Amino acid sequence: MRSELCIYQLASGAVEQVLATGQLIEAPNWTPDGASLVVNGDGRMFRVPLEAPELLPIDTGHAVNCNNDHGISPDGSQLVISDSTDTGQSCIWVLPIAGGAPRRITGQVPSWWHGWSPDGTTLAYVGRRDGKFGIYTIEVEGGDETLLIAGGGHYDGPDYSPDGTWIWFNSDRGGSMDLWRIPACGGAAEQMTDDDRVNWFPHPAPDGNSVLYLSYQPGTDGHPRDRDVELRLFDPASGTVRPLLALFGGQGSINVPCWSPDGARFAFVRYRPADA
Repeated sequence: MRSELCIYQLASGAVEQVLATGQLIEAPNWTPDGASLVVNGDGRMFRVPLEAPELLPIDTGHAVNCNNDHGISPDGSQLVISDSTDTGQSCIWVLPIAGGAPRRITGQVPSWWHGWSPDGTTLAYVGRRDGKFGIYTIEVEGGDETLLIAGGGHYDGPDYSPDGTWIWFNSDRGGSMDLWRIPACGGAAEQMTDDDRVNWFPHPAPDGNSVLYLSYQPGTDGHPRDRDVELRLFDPASGTVRPLLALFGGQGSINVPCWSPDGARFAFVRYRPADA
């Protein structure tokens, strides 16, 4: 399978291929300075400078089983990773963006990171506790986790709105996998999409006027890779959906925040058979 790291231009719909590799890479983050993308692959983390794209390894110390739930602090100084090296299950760590020894954040596992608050103080993530999935937050400096919502079914993909007031997530708590949001300080959850598609990983745009997400065909179970999927844009004000791009992807395409700082573009990964 070949991985293609790409950028989508929102105004024109044009797709630019940044890098292609025979290595499985996933989940691009955009650095706040707009100069690089960060991806994971084979348990490690890589920086891809846009001026001269290549996979440059990031030193994550002892953490060498990183998954595709990672991101960058709003000020660009820190990298958050989800890694299972020490615990055997996904655990959240923070380290300098240039690399270095990671600092453990979550005491309980499994925990999968997905969002960093705009003020830089708080992380949002998915946890499984006593067999139940839920959306949690925790201070970057550590401490006790706060449960926002949990229950039967699945919860995933929490990402902050740019003003920090909402956390968007996906869940099948309403019977099918749709987009939801909940006040970041806690409160009642609101269902935002309601269609026959299987919708995952909402990422609010920097201006707050739209939400990018991954949409599977009806009847899809979970969020598998190597499927025909769509990247779609949801308008919270009108409730309308705009399909942007059909691609072969799924797991690994946009698991984590992937917007450019100016909101004009976003990054994603698509996949192709090696002989295609």
